[in-house]
Amino acid sequence: MADLTGAIWRKSTRSGNGGSTCVEVAKNLPGVVGVRDSKDVTGPVLAFEPAAWTSFVSLAKAIGPVG
Repeated sequence: MADLTGAIWRKSTRSGNGGSTCVEVAKNLPGVVGVRDSKDVTGPVLAFEPAAWTSFVSLAKAIGPVG
């Protein structure tokens, strides 16, 4: 498990419902990007390698909104 001590969490400015229905991302730590549910900040965290996270974000932007 990645050490996320010192993570600085950020919500998207596009998050809905006053920011309570989105994910938070921490990209300030070397070698890991953390992702968590903004409604459960003490719950589980997904950890990605920075290159994998960058690829995911690029693909999500290319596809656009779903639904």
